[in-house]
Amino acid sequence: MSRPTRAEAEQAVRTLLRWIGDDPDREGLRSTPERVAKAYEDWFGGYREDPVEFLRRTFQEVEGYDEMIVLRDIRFESHCEHHMAPIIGKVHIGYLPARKIVGISKLARVVETFARRLQVQEAMTAQIAHCIQDVLKPKGVGVVVEGTHQCMTTRGVRKHGVAMITSQLLGHFRSDPRTRNEFLTMIGRPNVVG
Repeated sequence: MSRPTRAEAEQAVRTLLRWIGDDPDREGLRSTPERVAKAYEDWFGGYREDPVEFLRRTFQEVEGYDEMIVLRDIRFESHCEHHMAPIIGKVHIGYLPARKIVGISKLARVVETFARRLQVQEAMTAQIAHCIQDVLKPKGVGVVVEGTHQCMTTRGVRKHGVAMITSQLLGHFRSDPRTRNEFLTMIGRPNVVG
């Protein structure tokens, strides 16, 4: 599949503006196609990044630390692949290191990379967990994502105040109820996942 040019992308925005009944040549909309193309480059920058690269630099000298590491409340902004409407929320990540750890900012970068693609929340949750599991090879990984979907709050059923919660538990987080409960308690969500 060949990627359209910037000019073709801007022309598509002009077509949409005409389709909704407005004039792309009026003063307020003249620069909109260019602005939308720039915004899309930012919002969907995750297609140009490899989340695995963020996790490759690890630290092995951790003085024998082998307890759970949790990074919670990682804010994300994504877009649903069905309506291209925003999904806004937060991600909580926990892992049990086997022999190496990673800088916490790298976990946030993994979230950011997957979030900045067209997404389904369930898939994004699994992508984050499996990426961490595959690269770091910890004893276990837990990922919980809480998202508010604008495709549900601003159109269709228009239900406000609704958040979707998804989880992916791997290794000890799935097999050991104590590990799972410790993680869920640390993120402030005890008994979210059974």
